Amino acid sequence: MDPNSDSSPLESLPSVALKQKRALPFFNQHPWVFTGAVLSVKGTPEPGDEVVVRADHGKFVARGLFNSNSNIRVRLYSWDENVALDRDFWNERIKTAVSLRSDFIQNESTTAYRVINSEADGLSGLTVDRYGDWLLVQLTSLALAERKEILFDLLEEHCSPKGIWLRTEKGIRDLEGLSIADGLVRGEEPPRPLSILENGLTFLVDVAEGQKTGFFLDQRDNRRAVARYTAGHKVLDLFSYSGAFGITAAASGGAESVTCVDSSKPALESAQQNAVANDVAEKVNVAASDCFKYLEAARDEGAVFDTVILDPPKMTRSASGAKSALRGYHSLNDLAVSVLRPGGILVTCCCSGHISRDEFVRMLSGVATGSGRRIQILESRGHAADHPVSPNCPENAYLKCLICRVV
Repeated sequence: MDPNSDSSPLESLPSVALKQKRALPFFNQHPWVFTGAVLSVKGTPEPGDEVVVRADHGKFVARGLFNSNSNIRVRLYSWDENVALDRDFWNERIKTAVSLRSDFIQNESTTAYRVINSEADGLSGLTVDRYGDWLLVQLTSLALAERKEILFDLLEEHCSPKGIWLRTEKGIRDLEGLSIADGLVRGEEPPRPLSILENGLTFLVDVAEGQKTGFFLDQRDNRRAVARYTAGHKVLDLFSYSGAFGITAAASGGAESVTCVDSSKPALESAQQNAVANDVAEKVNVAASDCFKYLEAARDEGAVFDTVILDPPKMTRSASGAKSALRGYHSLNDLAVSVLRPGGILVTCCCSGHISRDEFVRMLSGVATGSGRRIQILESRGHAADHPVSPNCPENAYLKCLICRVV
């Protein structure tokens, strides 16, 4: 079936039957049908084809897109049997997502934000970020990649960007069987670096080569929240990347000094450029180092900080690695506490969806017990509003950010 054509009537679609007692999550609109839930496939759907998903007794569940190459065998999009996955459907979903950001996010002091947040916007496999006049698109679904020209057309229609840049996440190409290449797909190439505003501060972003989609937009509100606690503080910003947490603390929070630590020298060069752009270069120092080793050395030297910020990359990408990751988070937070003054502020983050908020808090409880320090959680935070979470797909609630006082 041509993915760019209107979808066929329900009765003409291939169908996927679910195993007995496996349909409930999908009636509840969870969008991922994994291979293990599939009983049988009727017809011969090609990767990317629209299919109808039914319970084992034949009852309609949803319309979705099939991919025999992926462990997510079907991604579900429409729970109305009369609503086909055609251009009108994608148009309505994108229009709705854009309107949320127009209502609550877009303003003169912030020019970078998430436009489409995959499952939470009913568009599993599609992530779109706006950086000024450019859009950066990530496709993590083969079926949506086959519909990319429709999606690009609609993004141009609703967002009017100067250009659209495509990025693919590491490992996703193999998992989904994707054969798309990163690069410019519409309009003009973005400048490198591209200047954006976040809460009135200037940051320079490389949308082509930077980590994630160039900047960690999900932490925007958390950076502003942390800055409220840092007036006059000596701040240690670990896993700092391009320095957004620390620079916000210096420029908006009145921190006395900031040390940005990261293993990537190019990231630290960006941090220095961002410090200059926000007139806080004299407050910001950088150190290229493994963050665990940096903390160990700081502890052994008797260094003391008023605020320590921990925003490490994912420590696990699978449920099987959660226990090992929690041990890593424990070690990291224990080291951070060892260099905090009494009454200091610990900001500790976890971006793994395989570790729950409760598990992360229990880890911190263990740090308090082991260190003999009392830890008070002042704020328990998550994603910014442009990264909504669907209650039907709680796996998307990946970000935990705890602002704590350590006595």
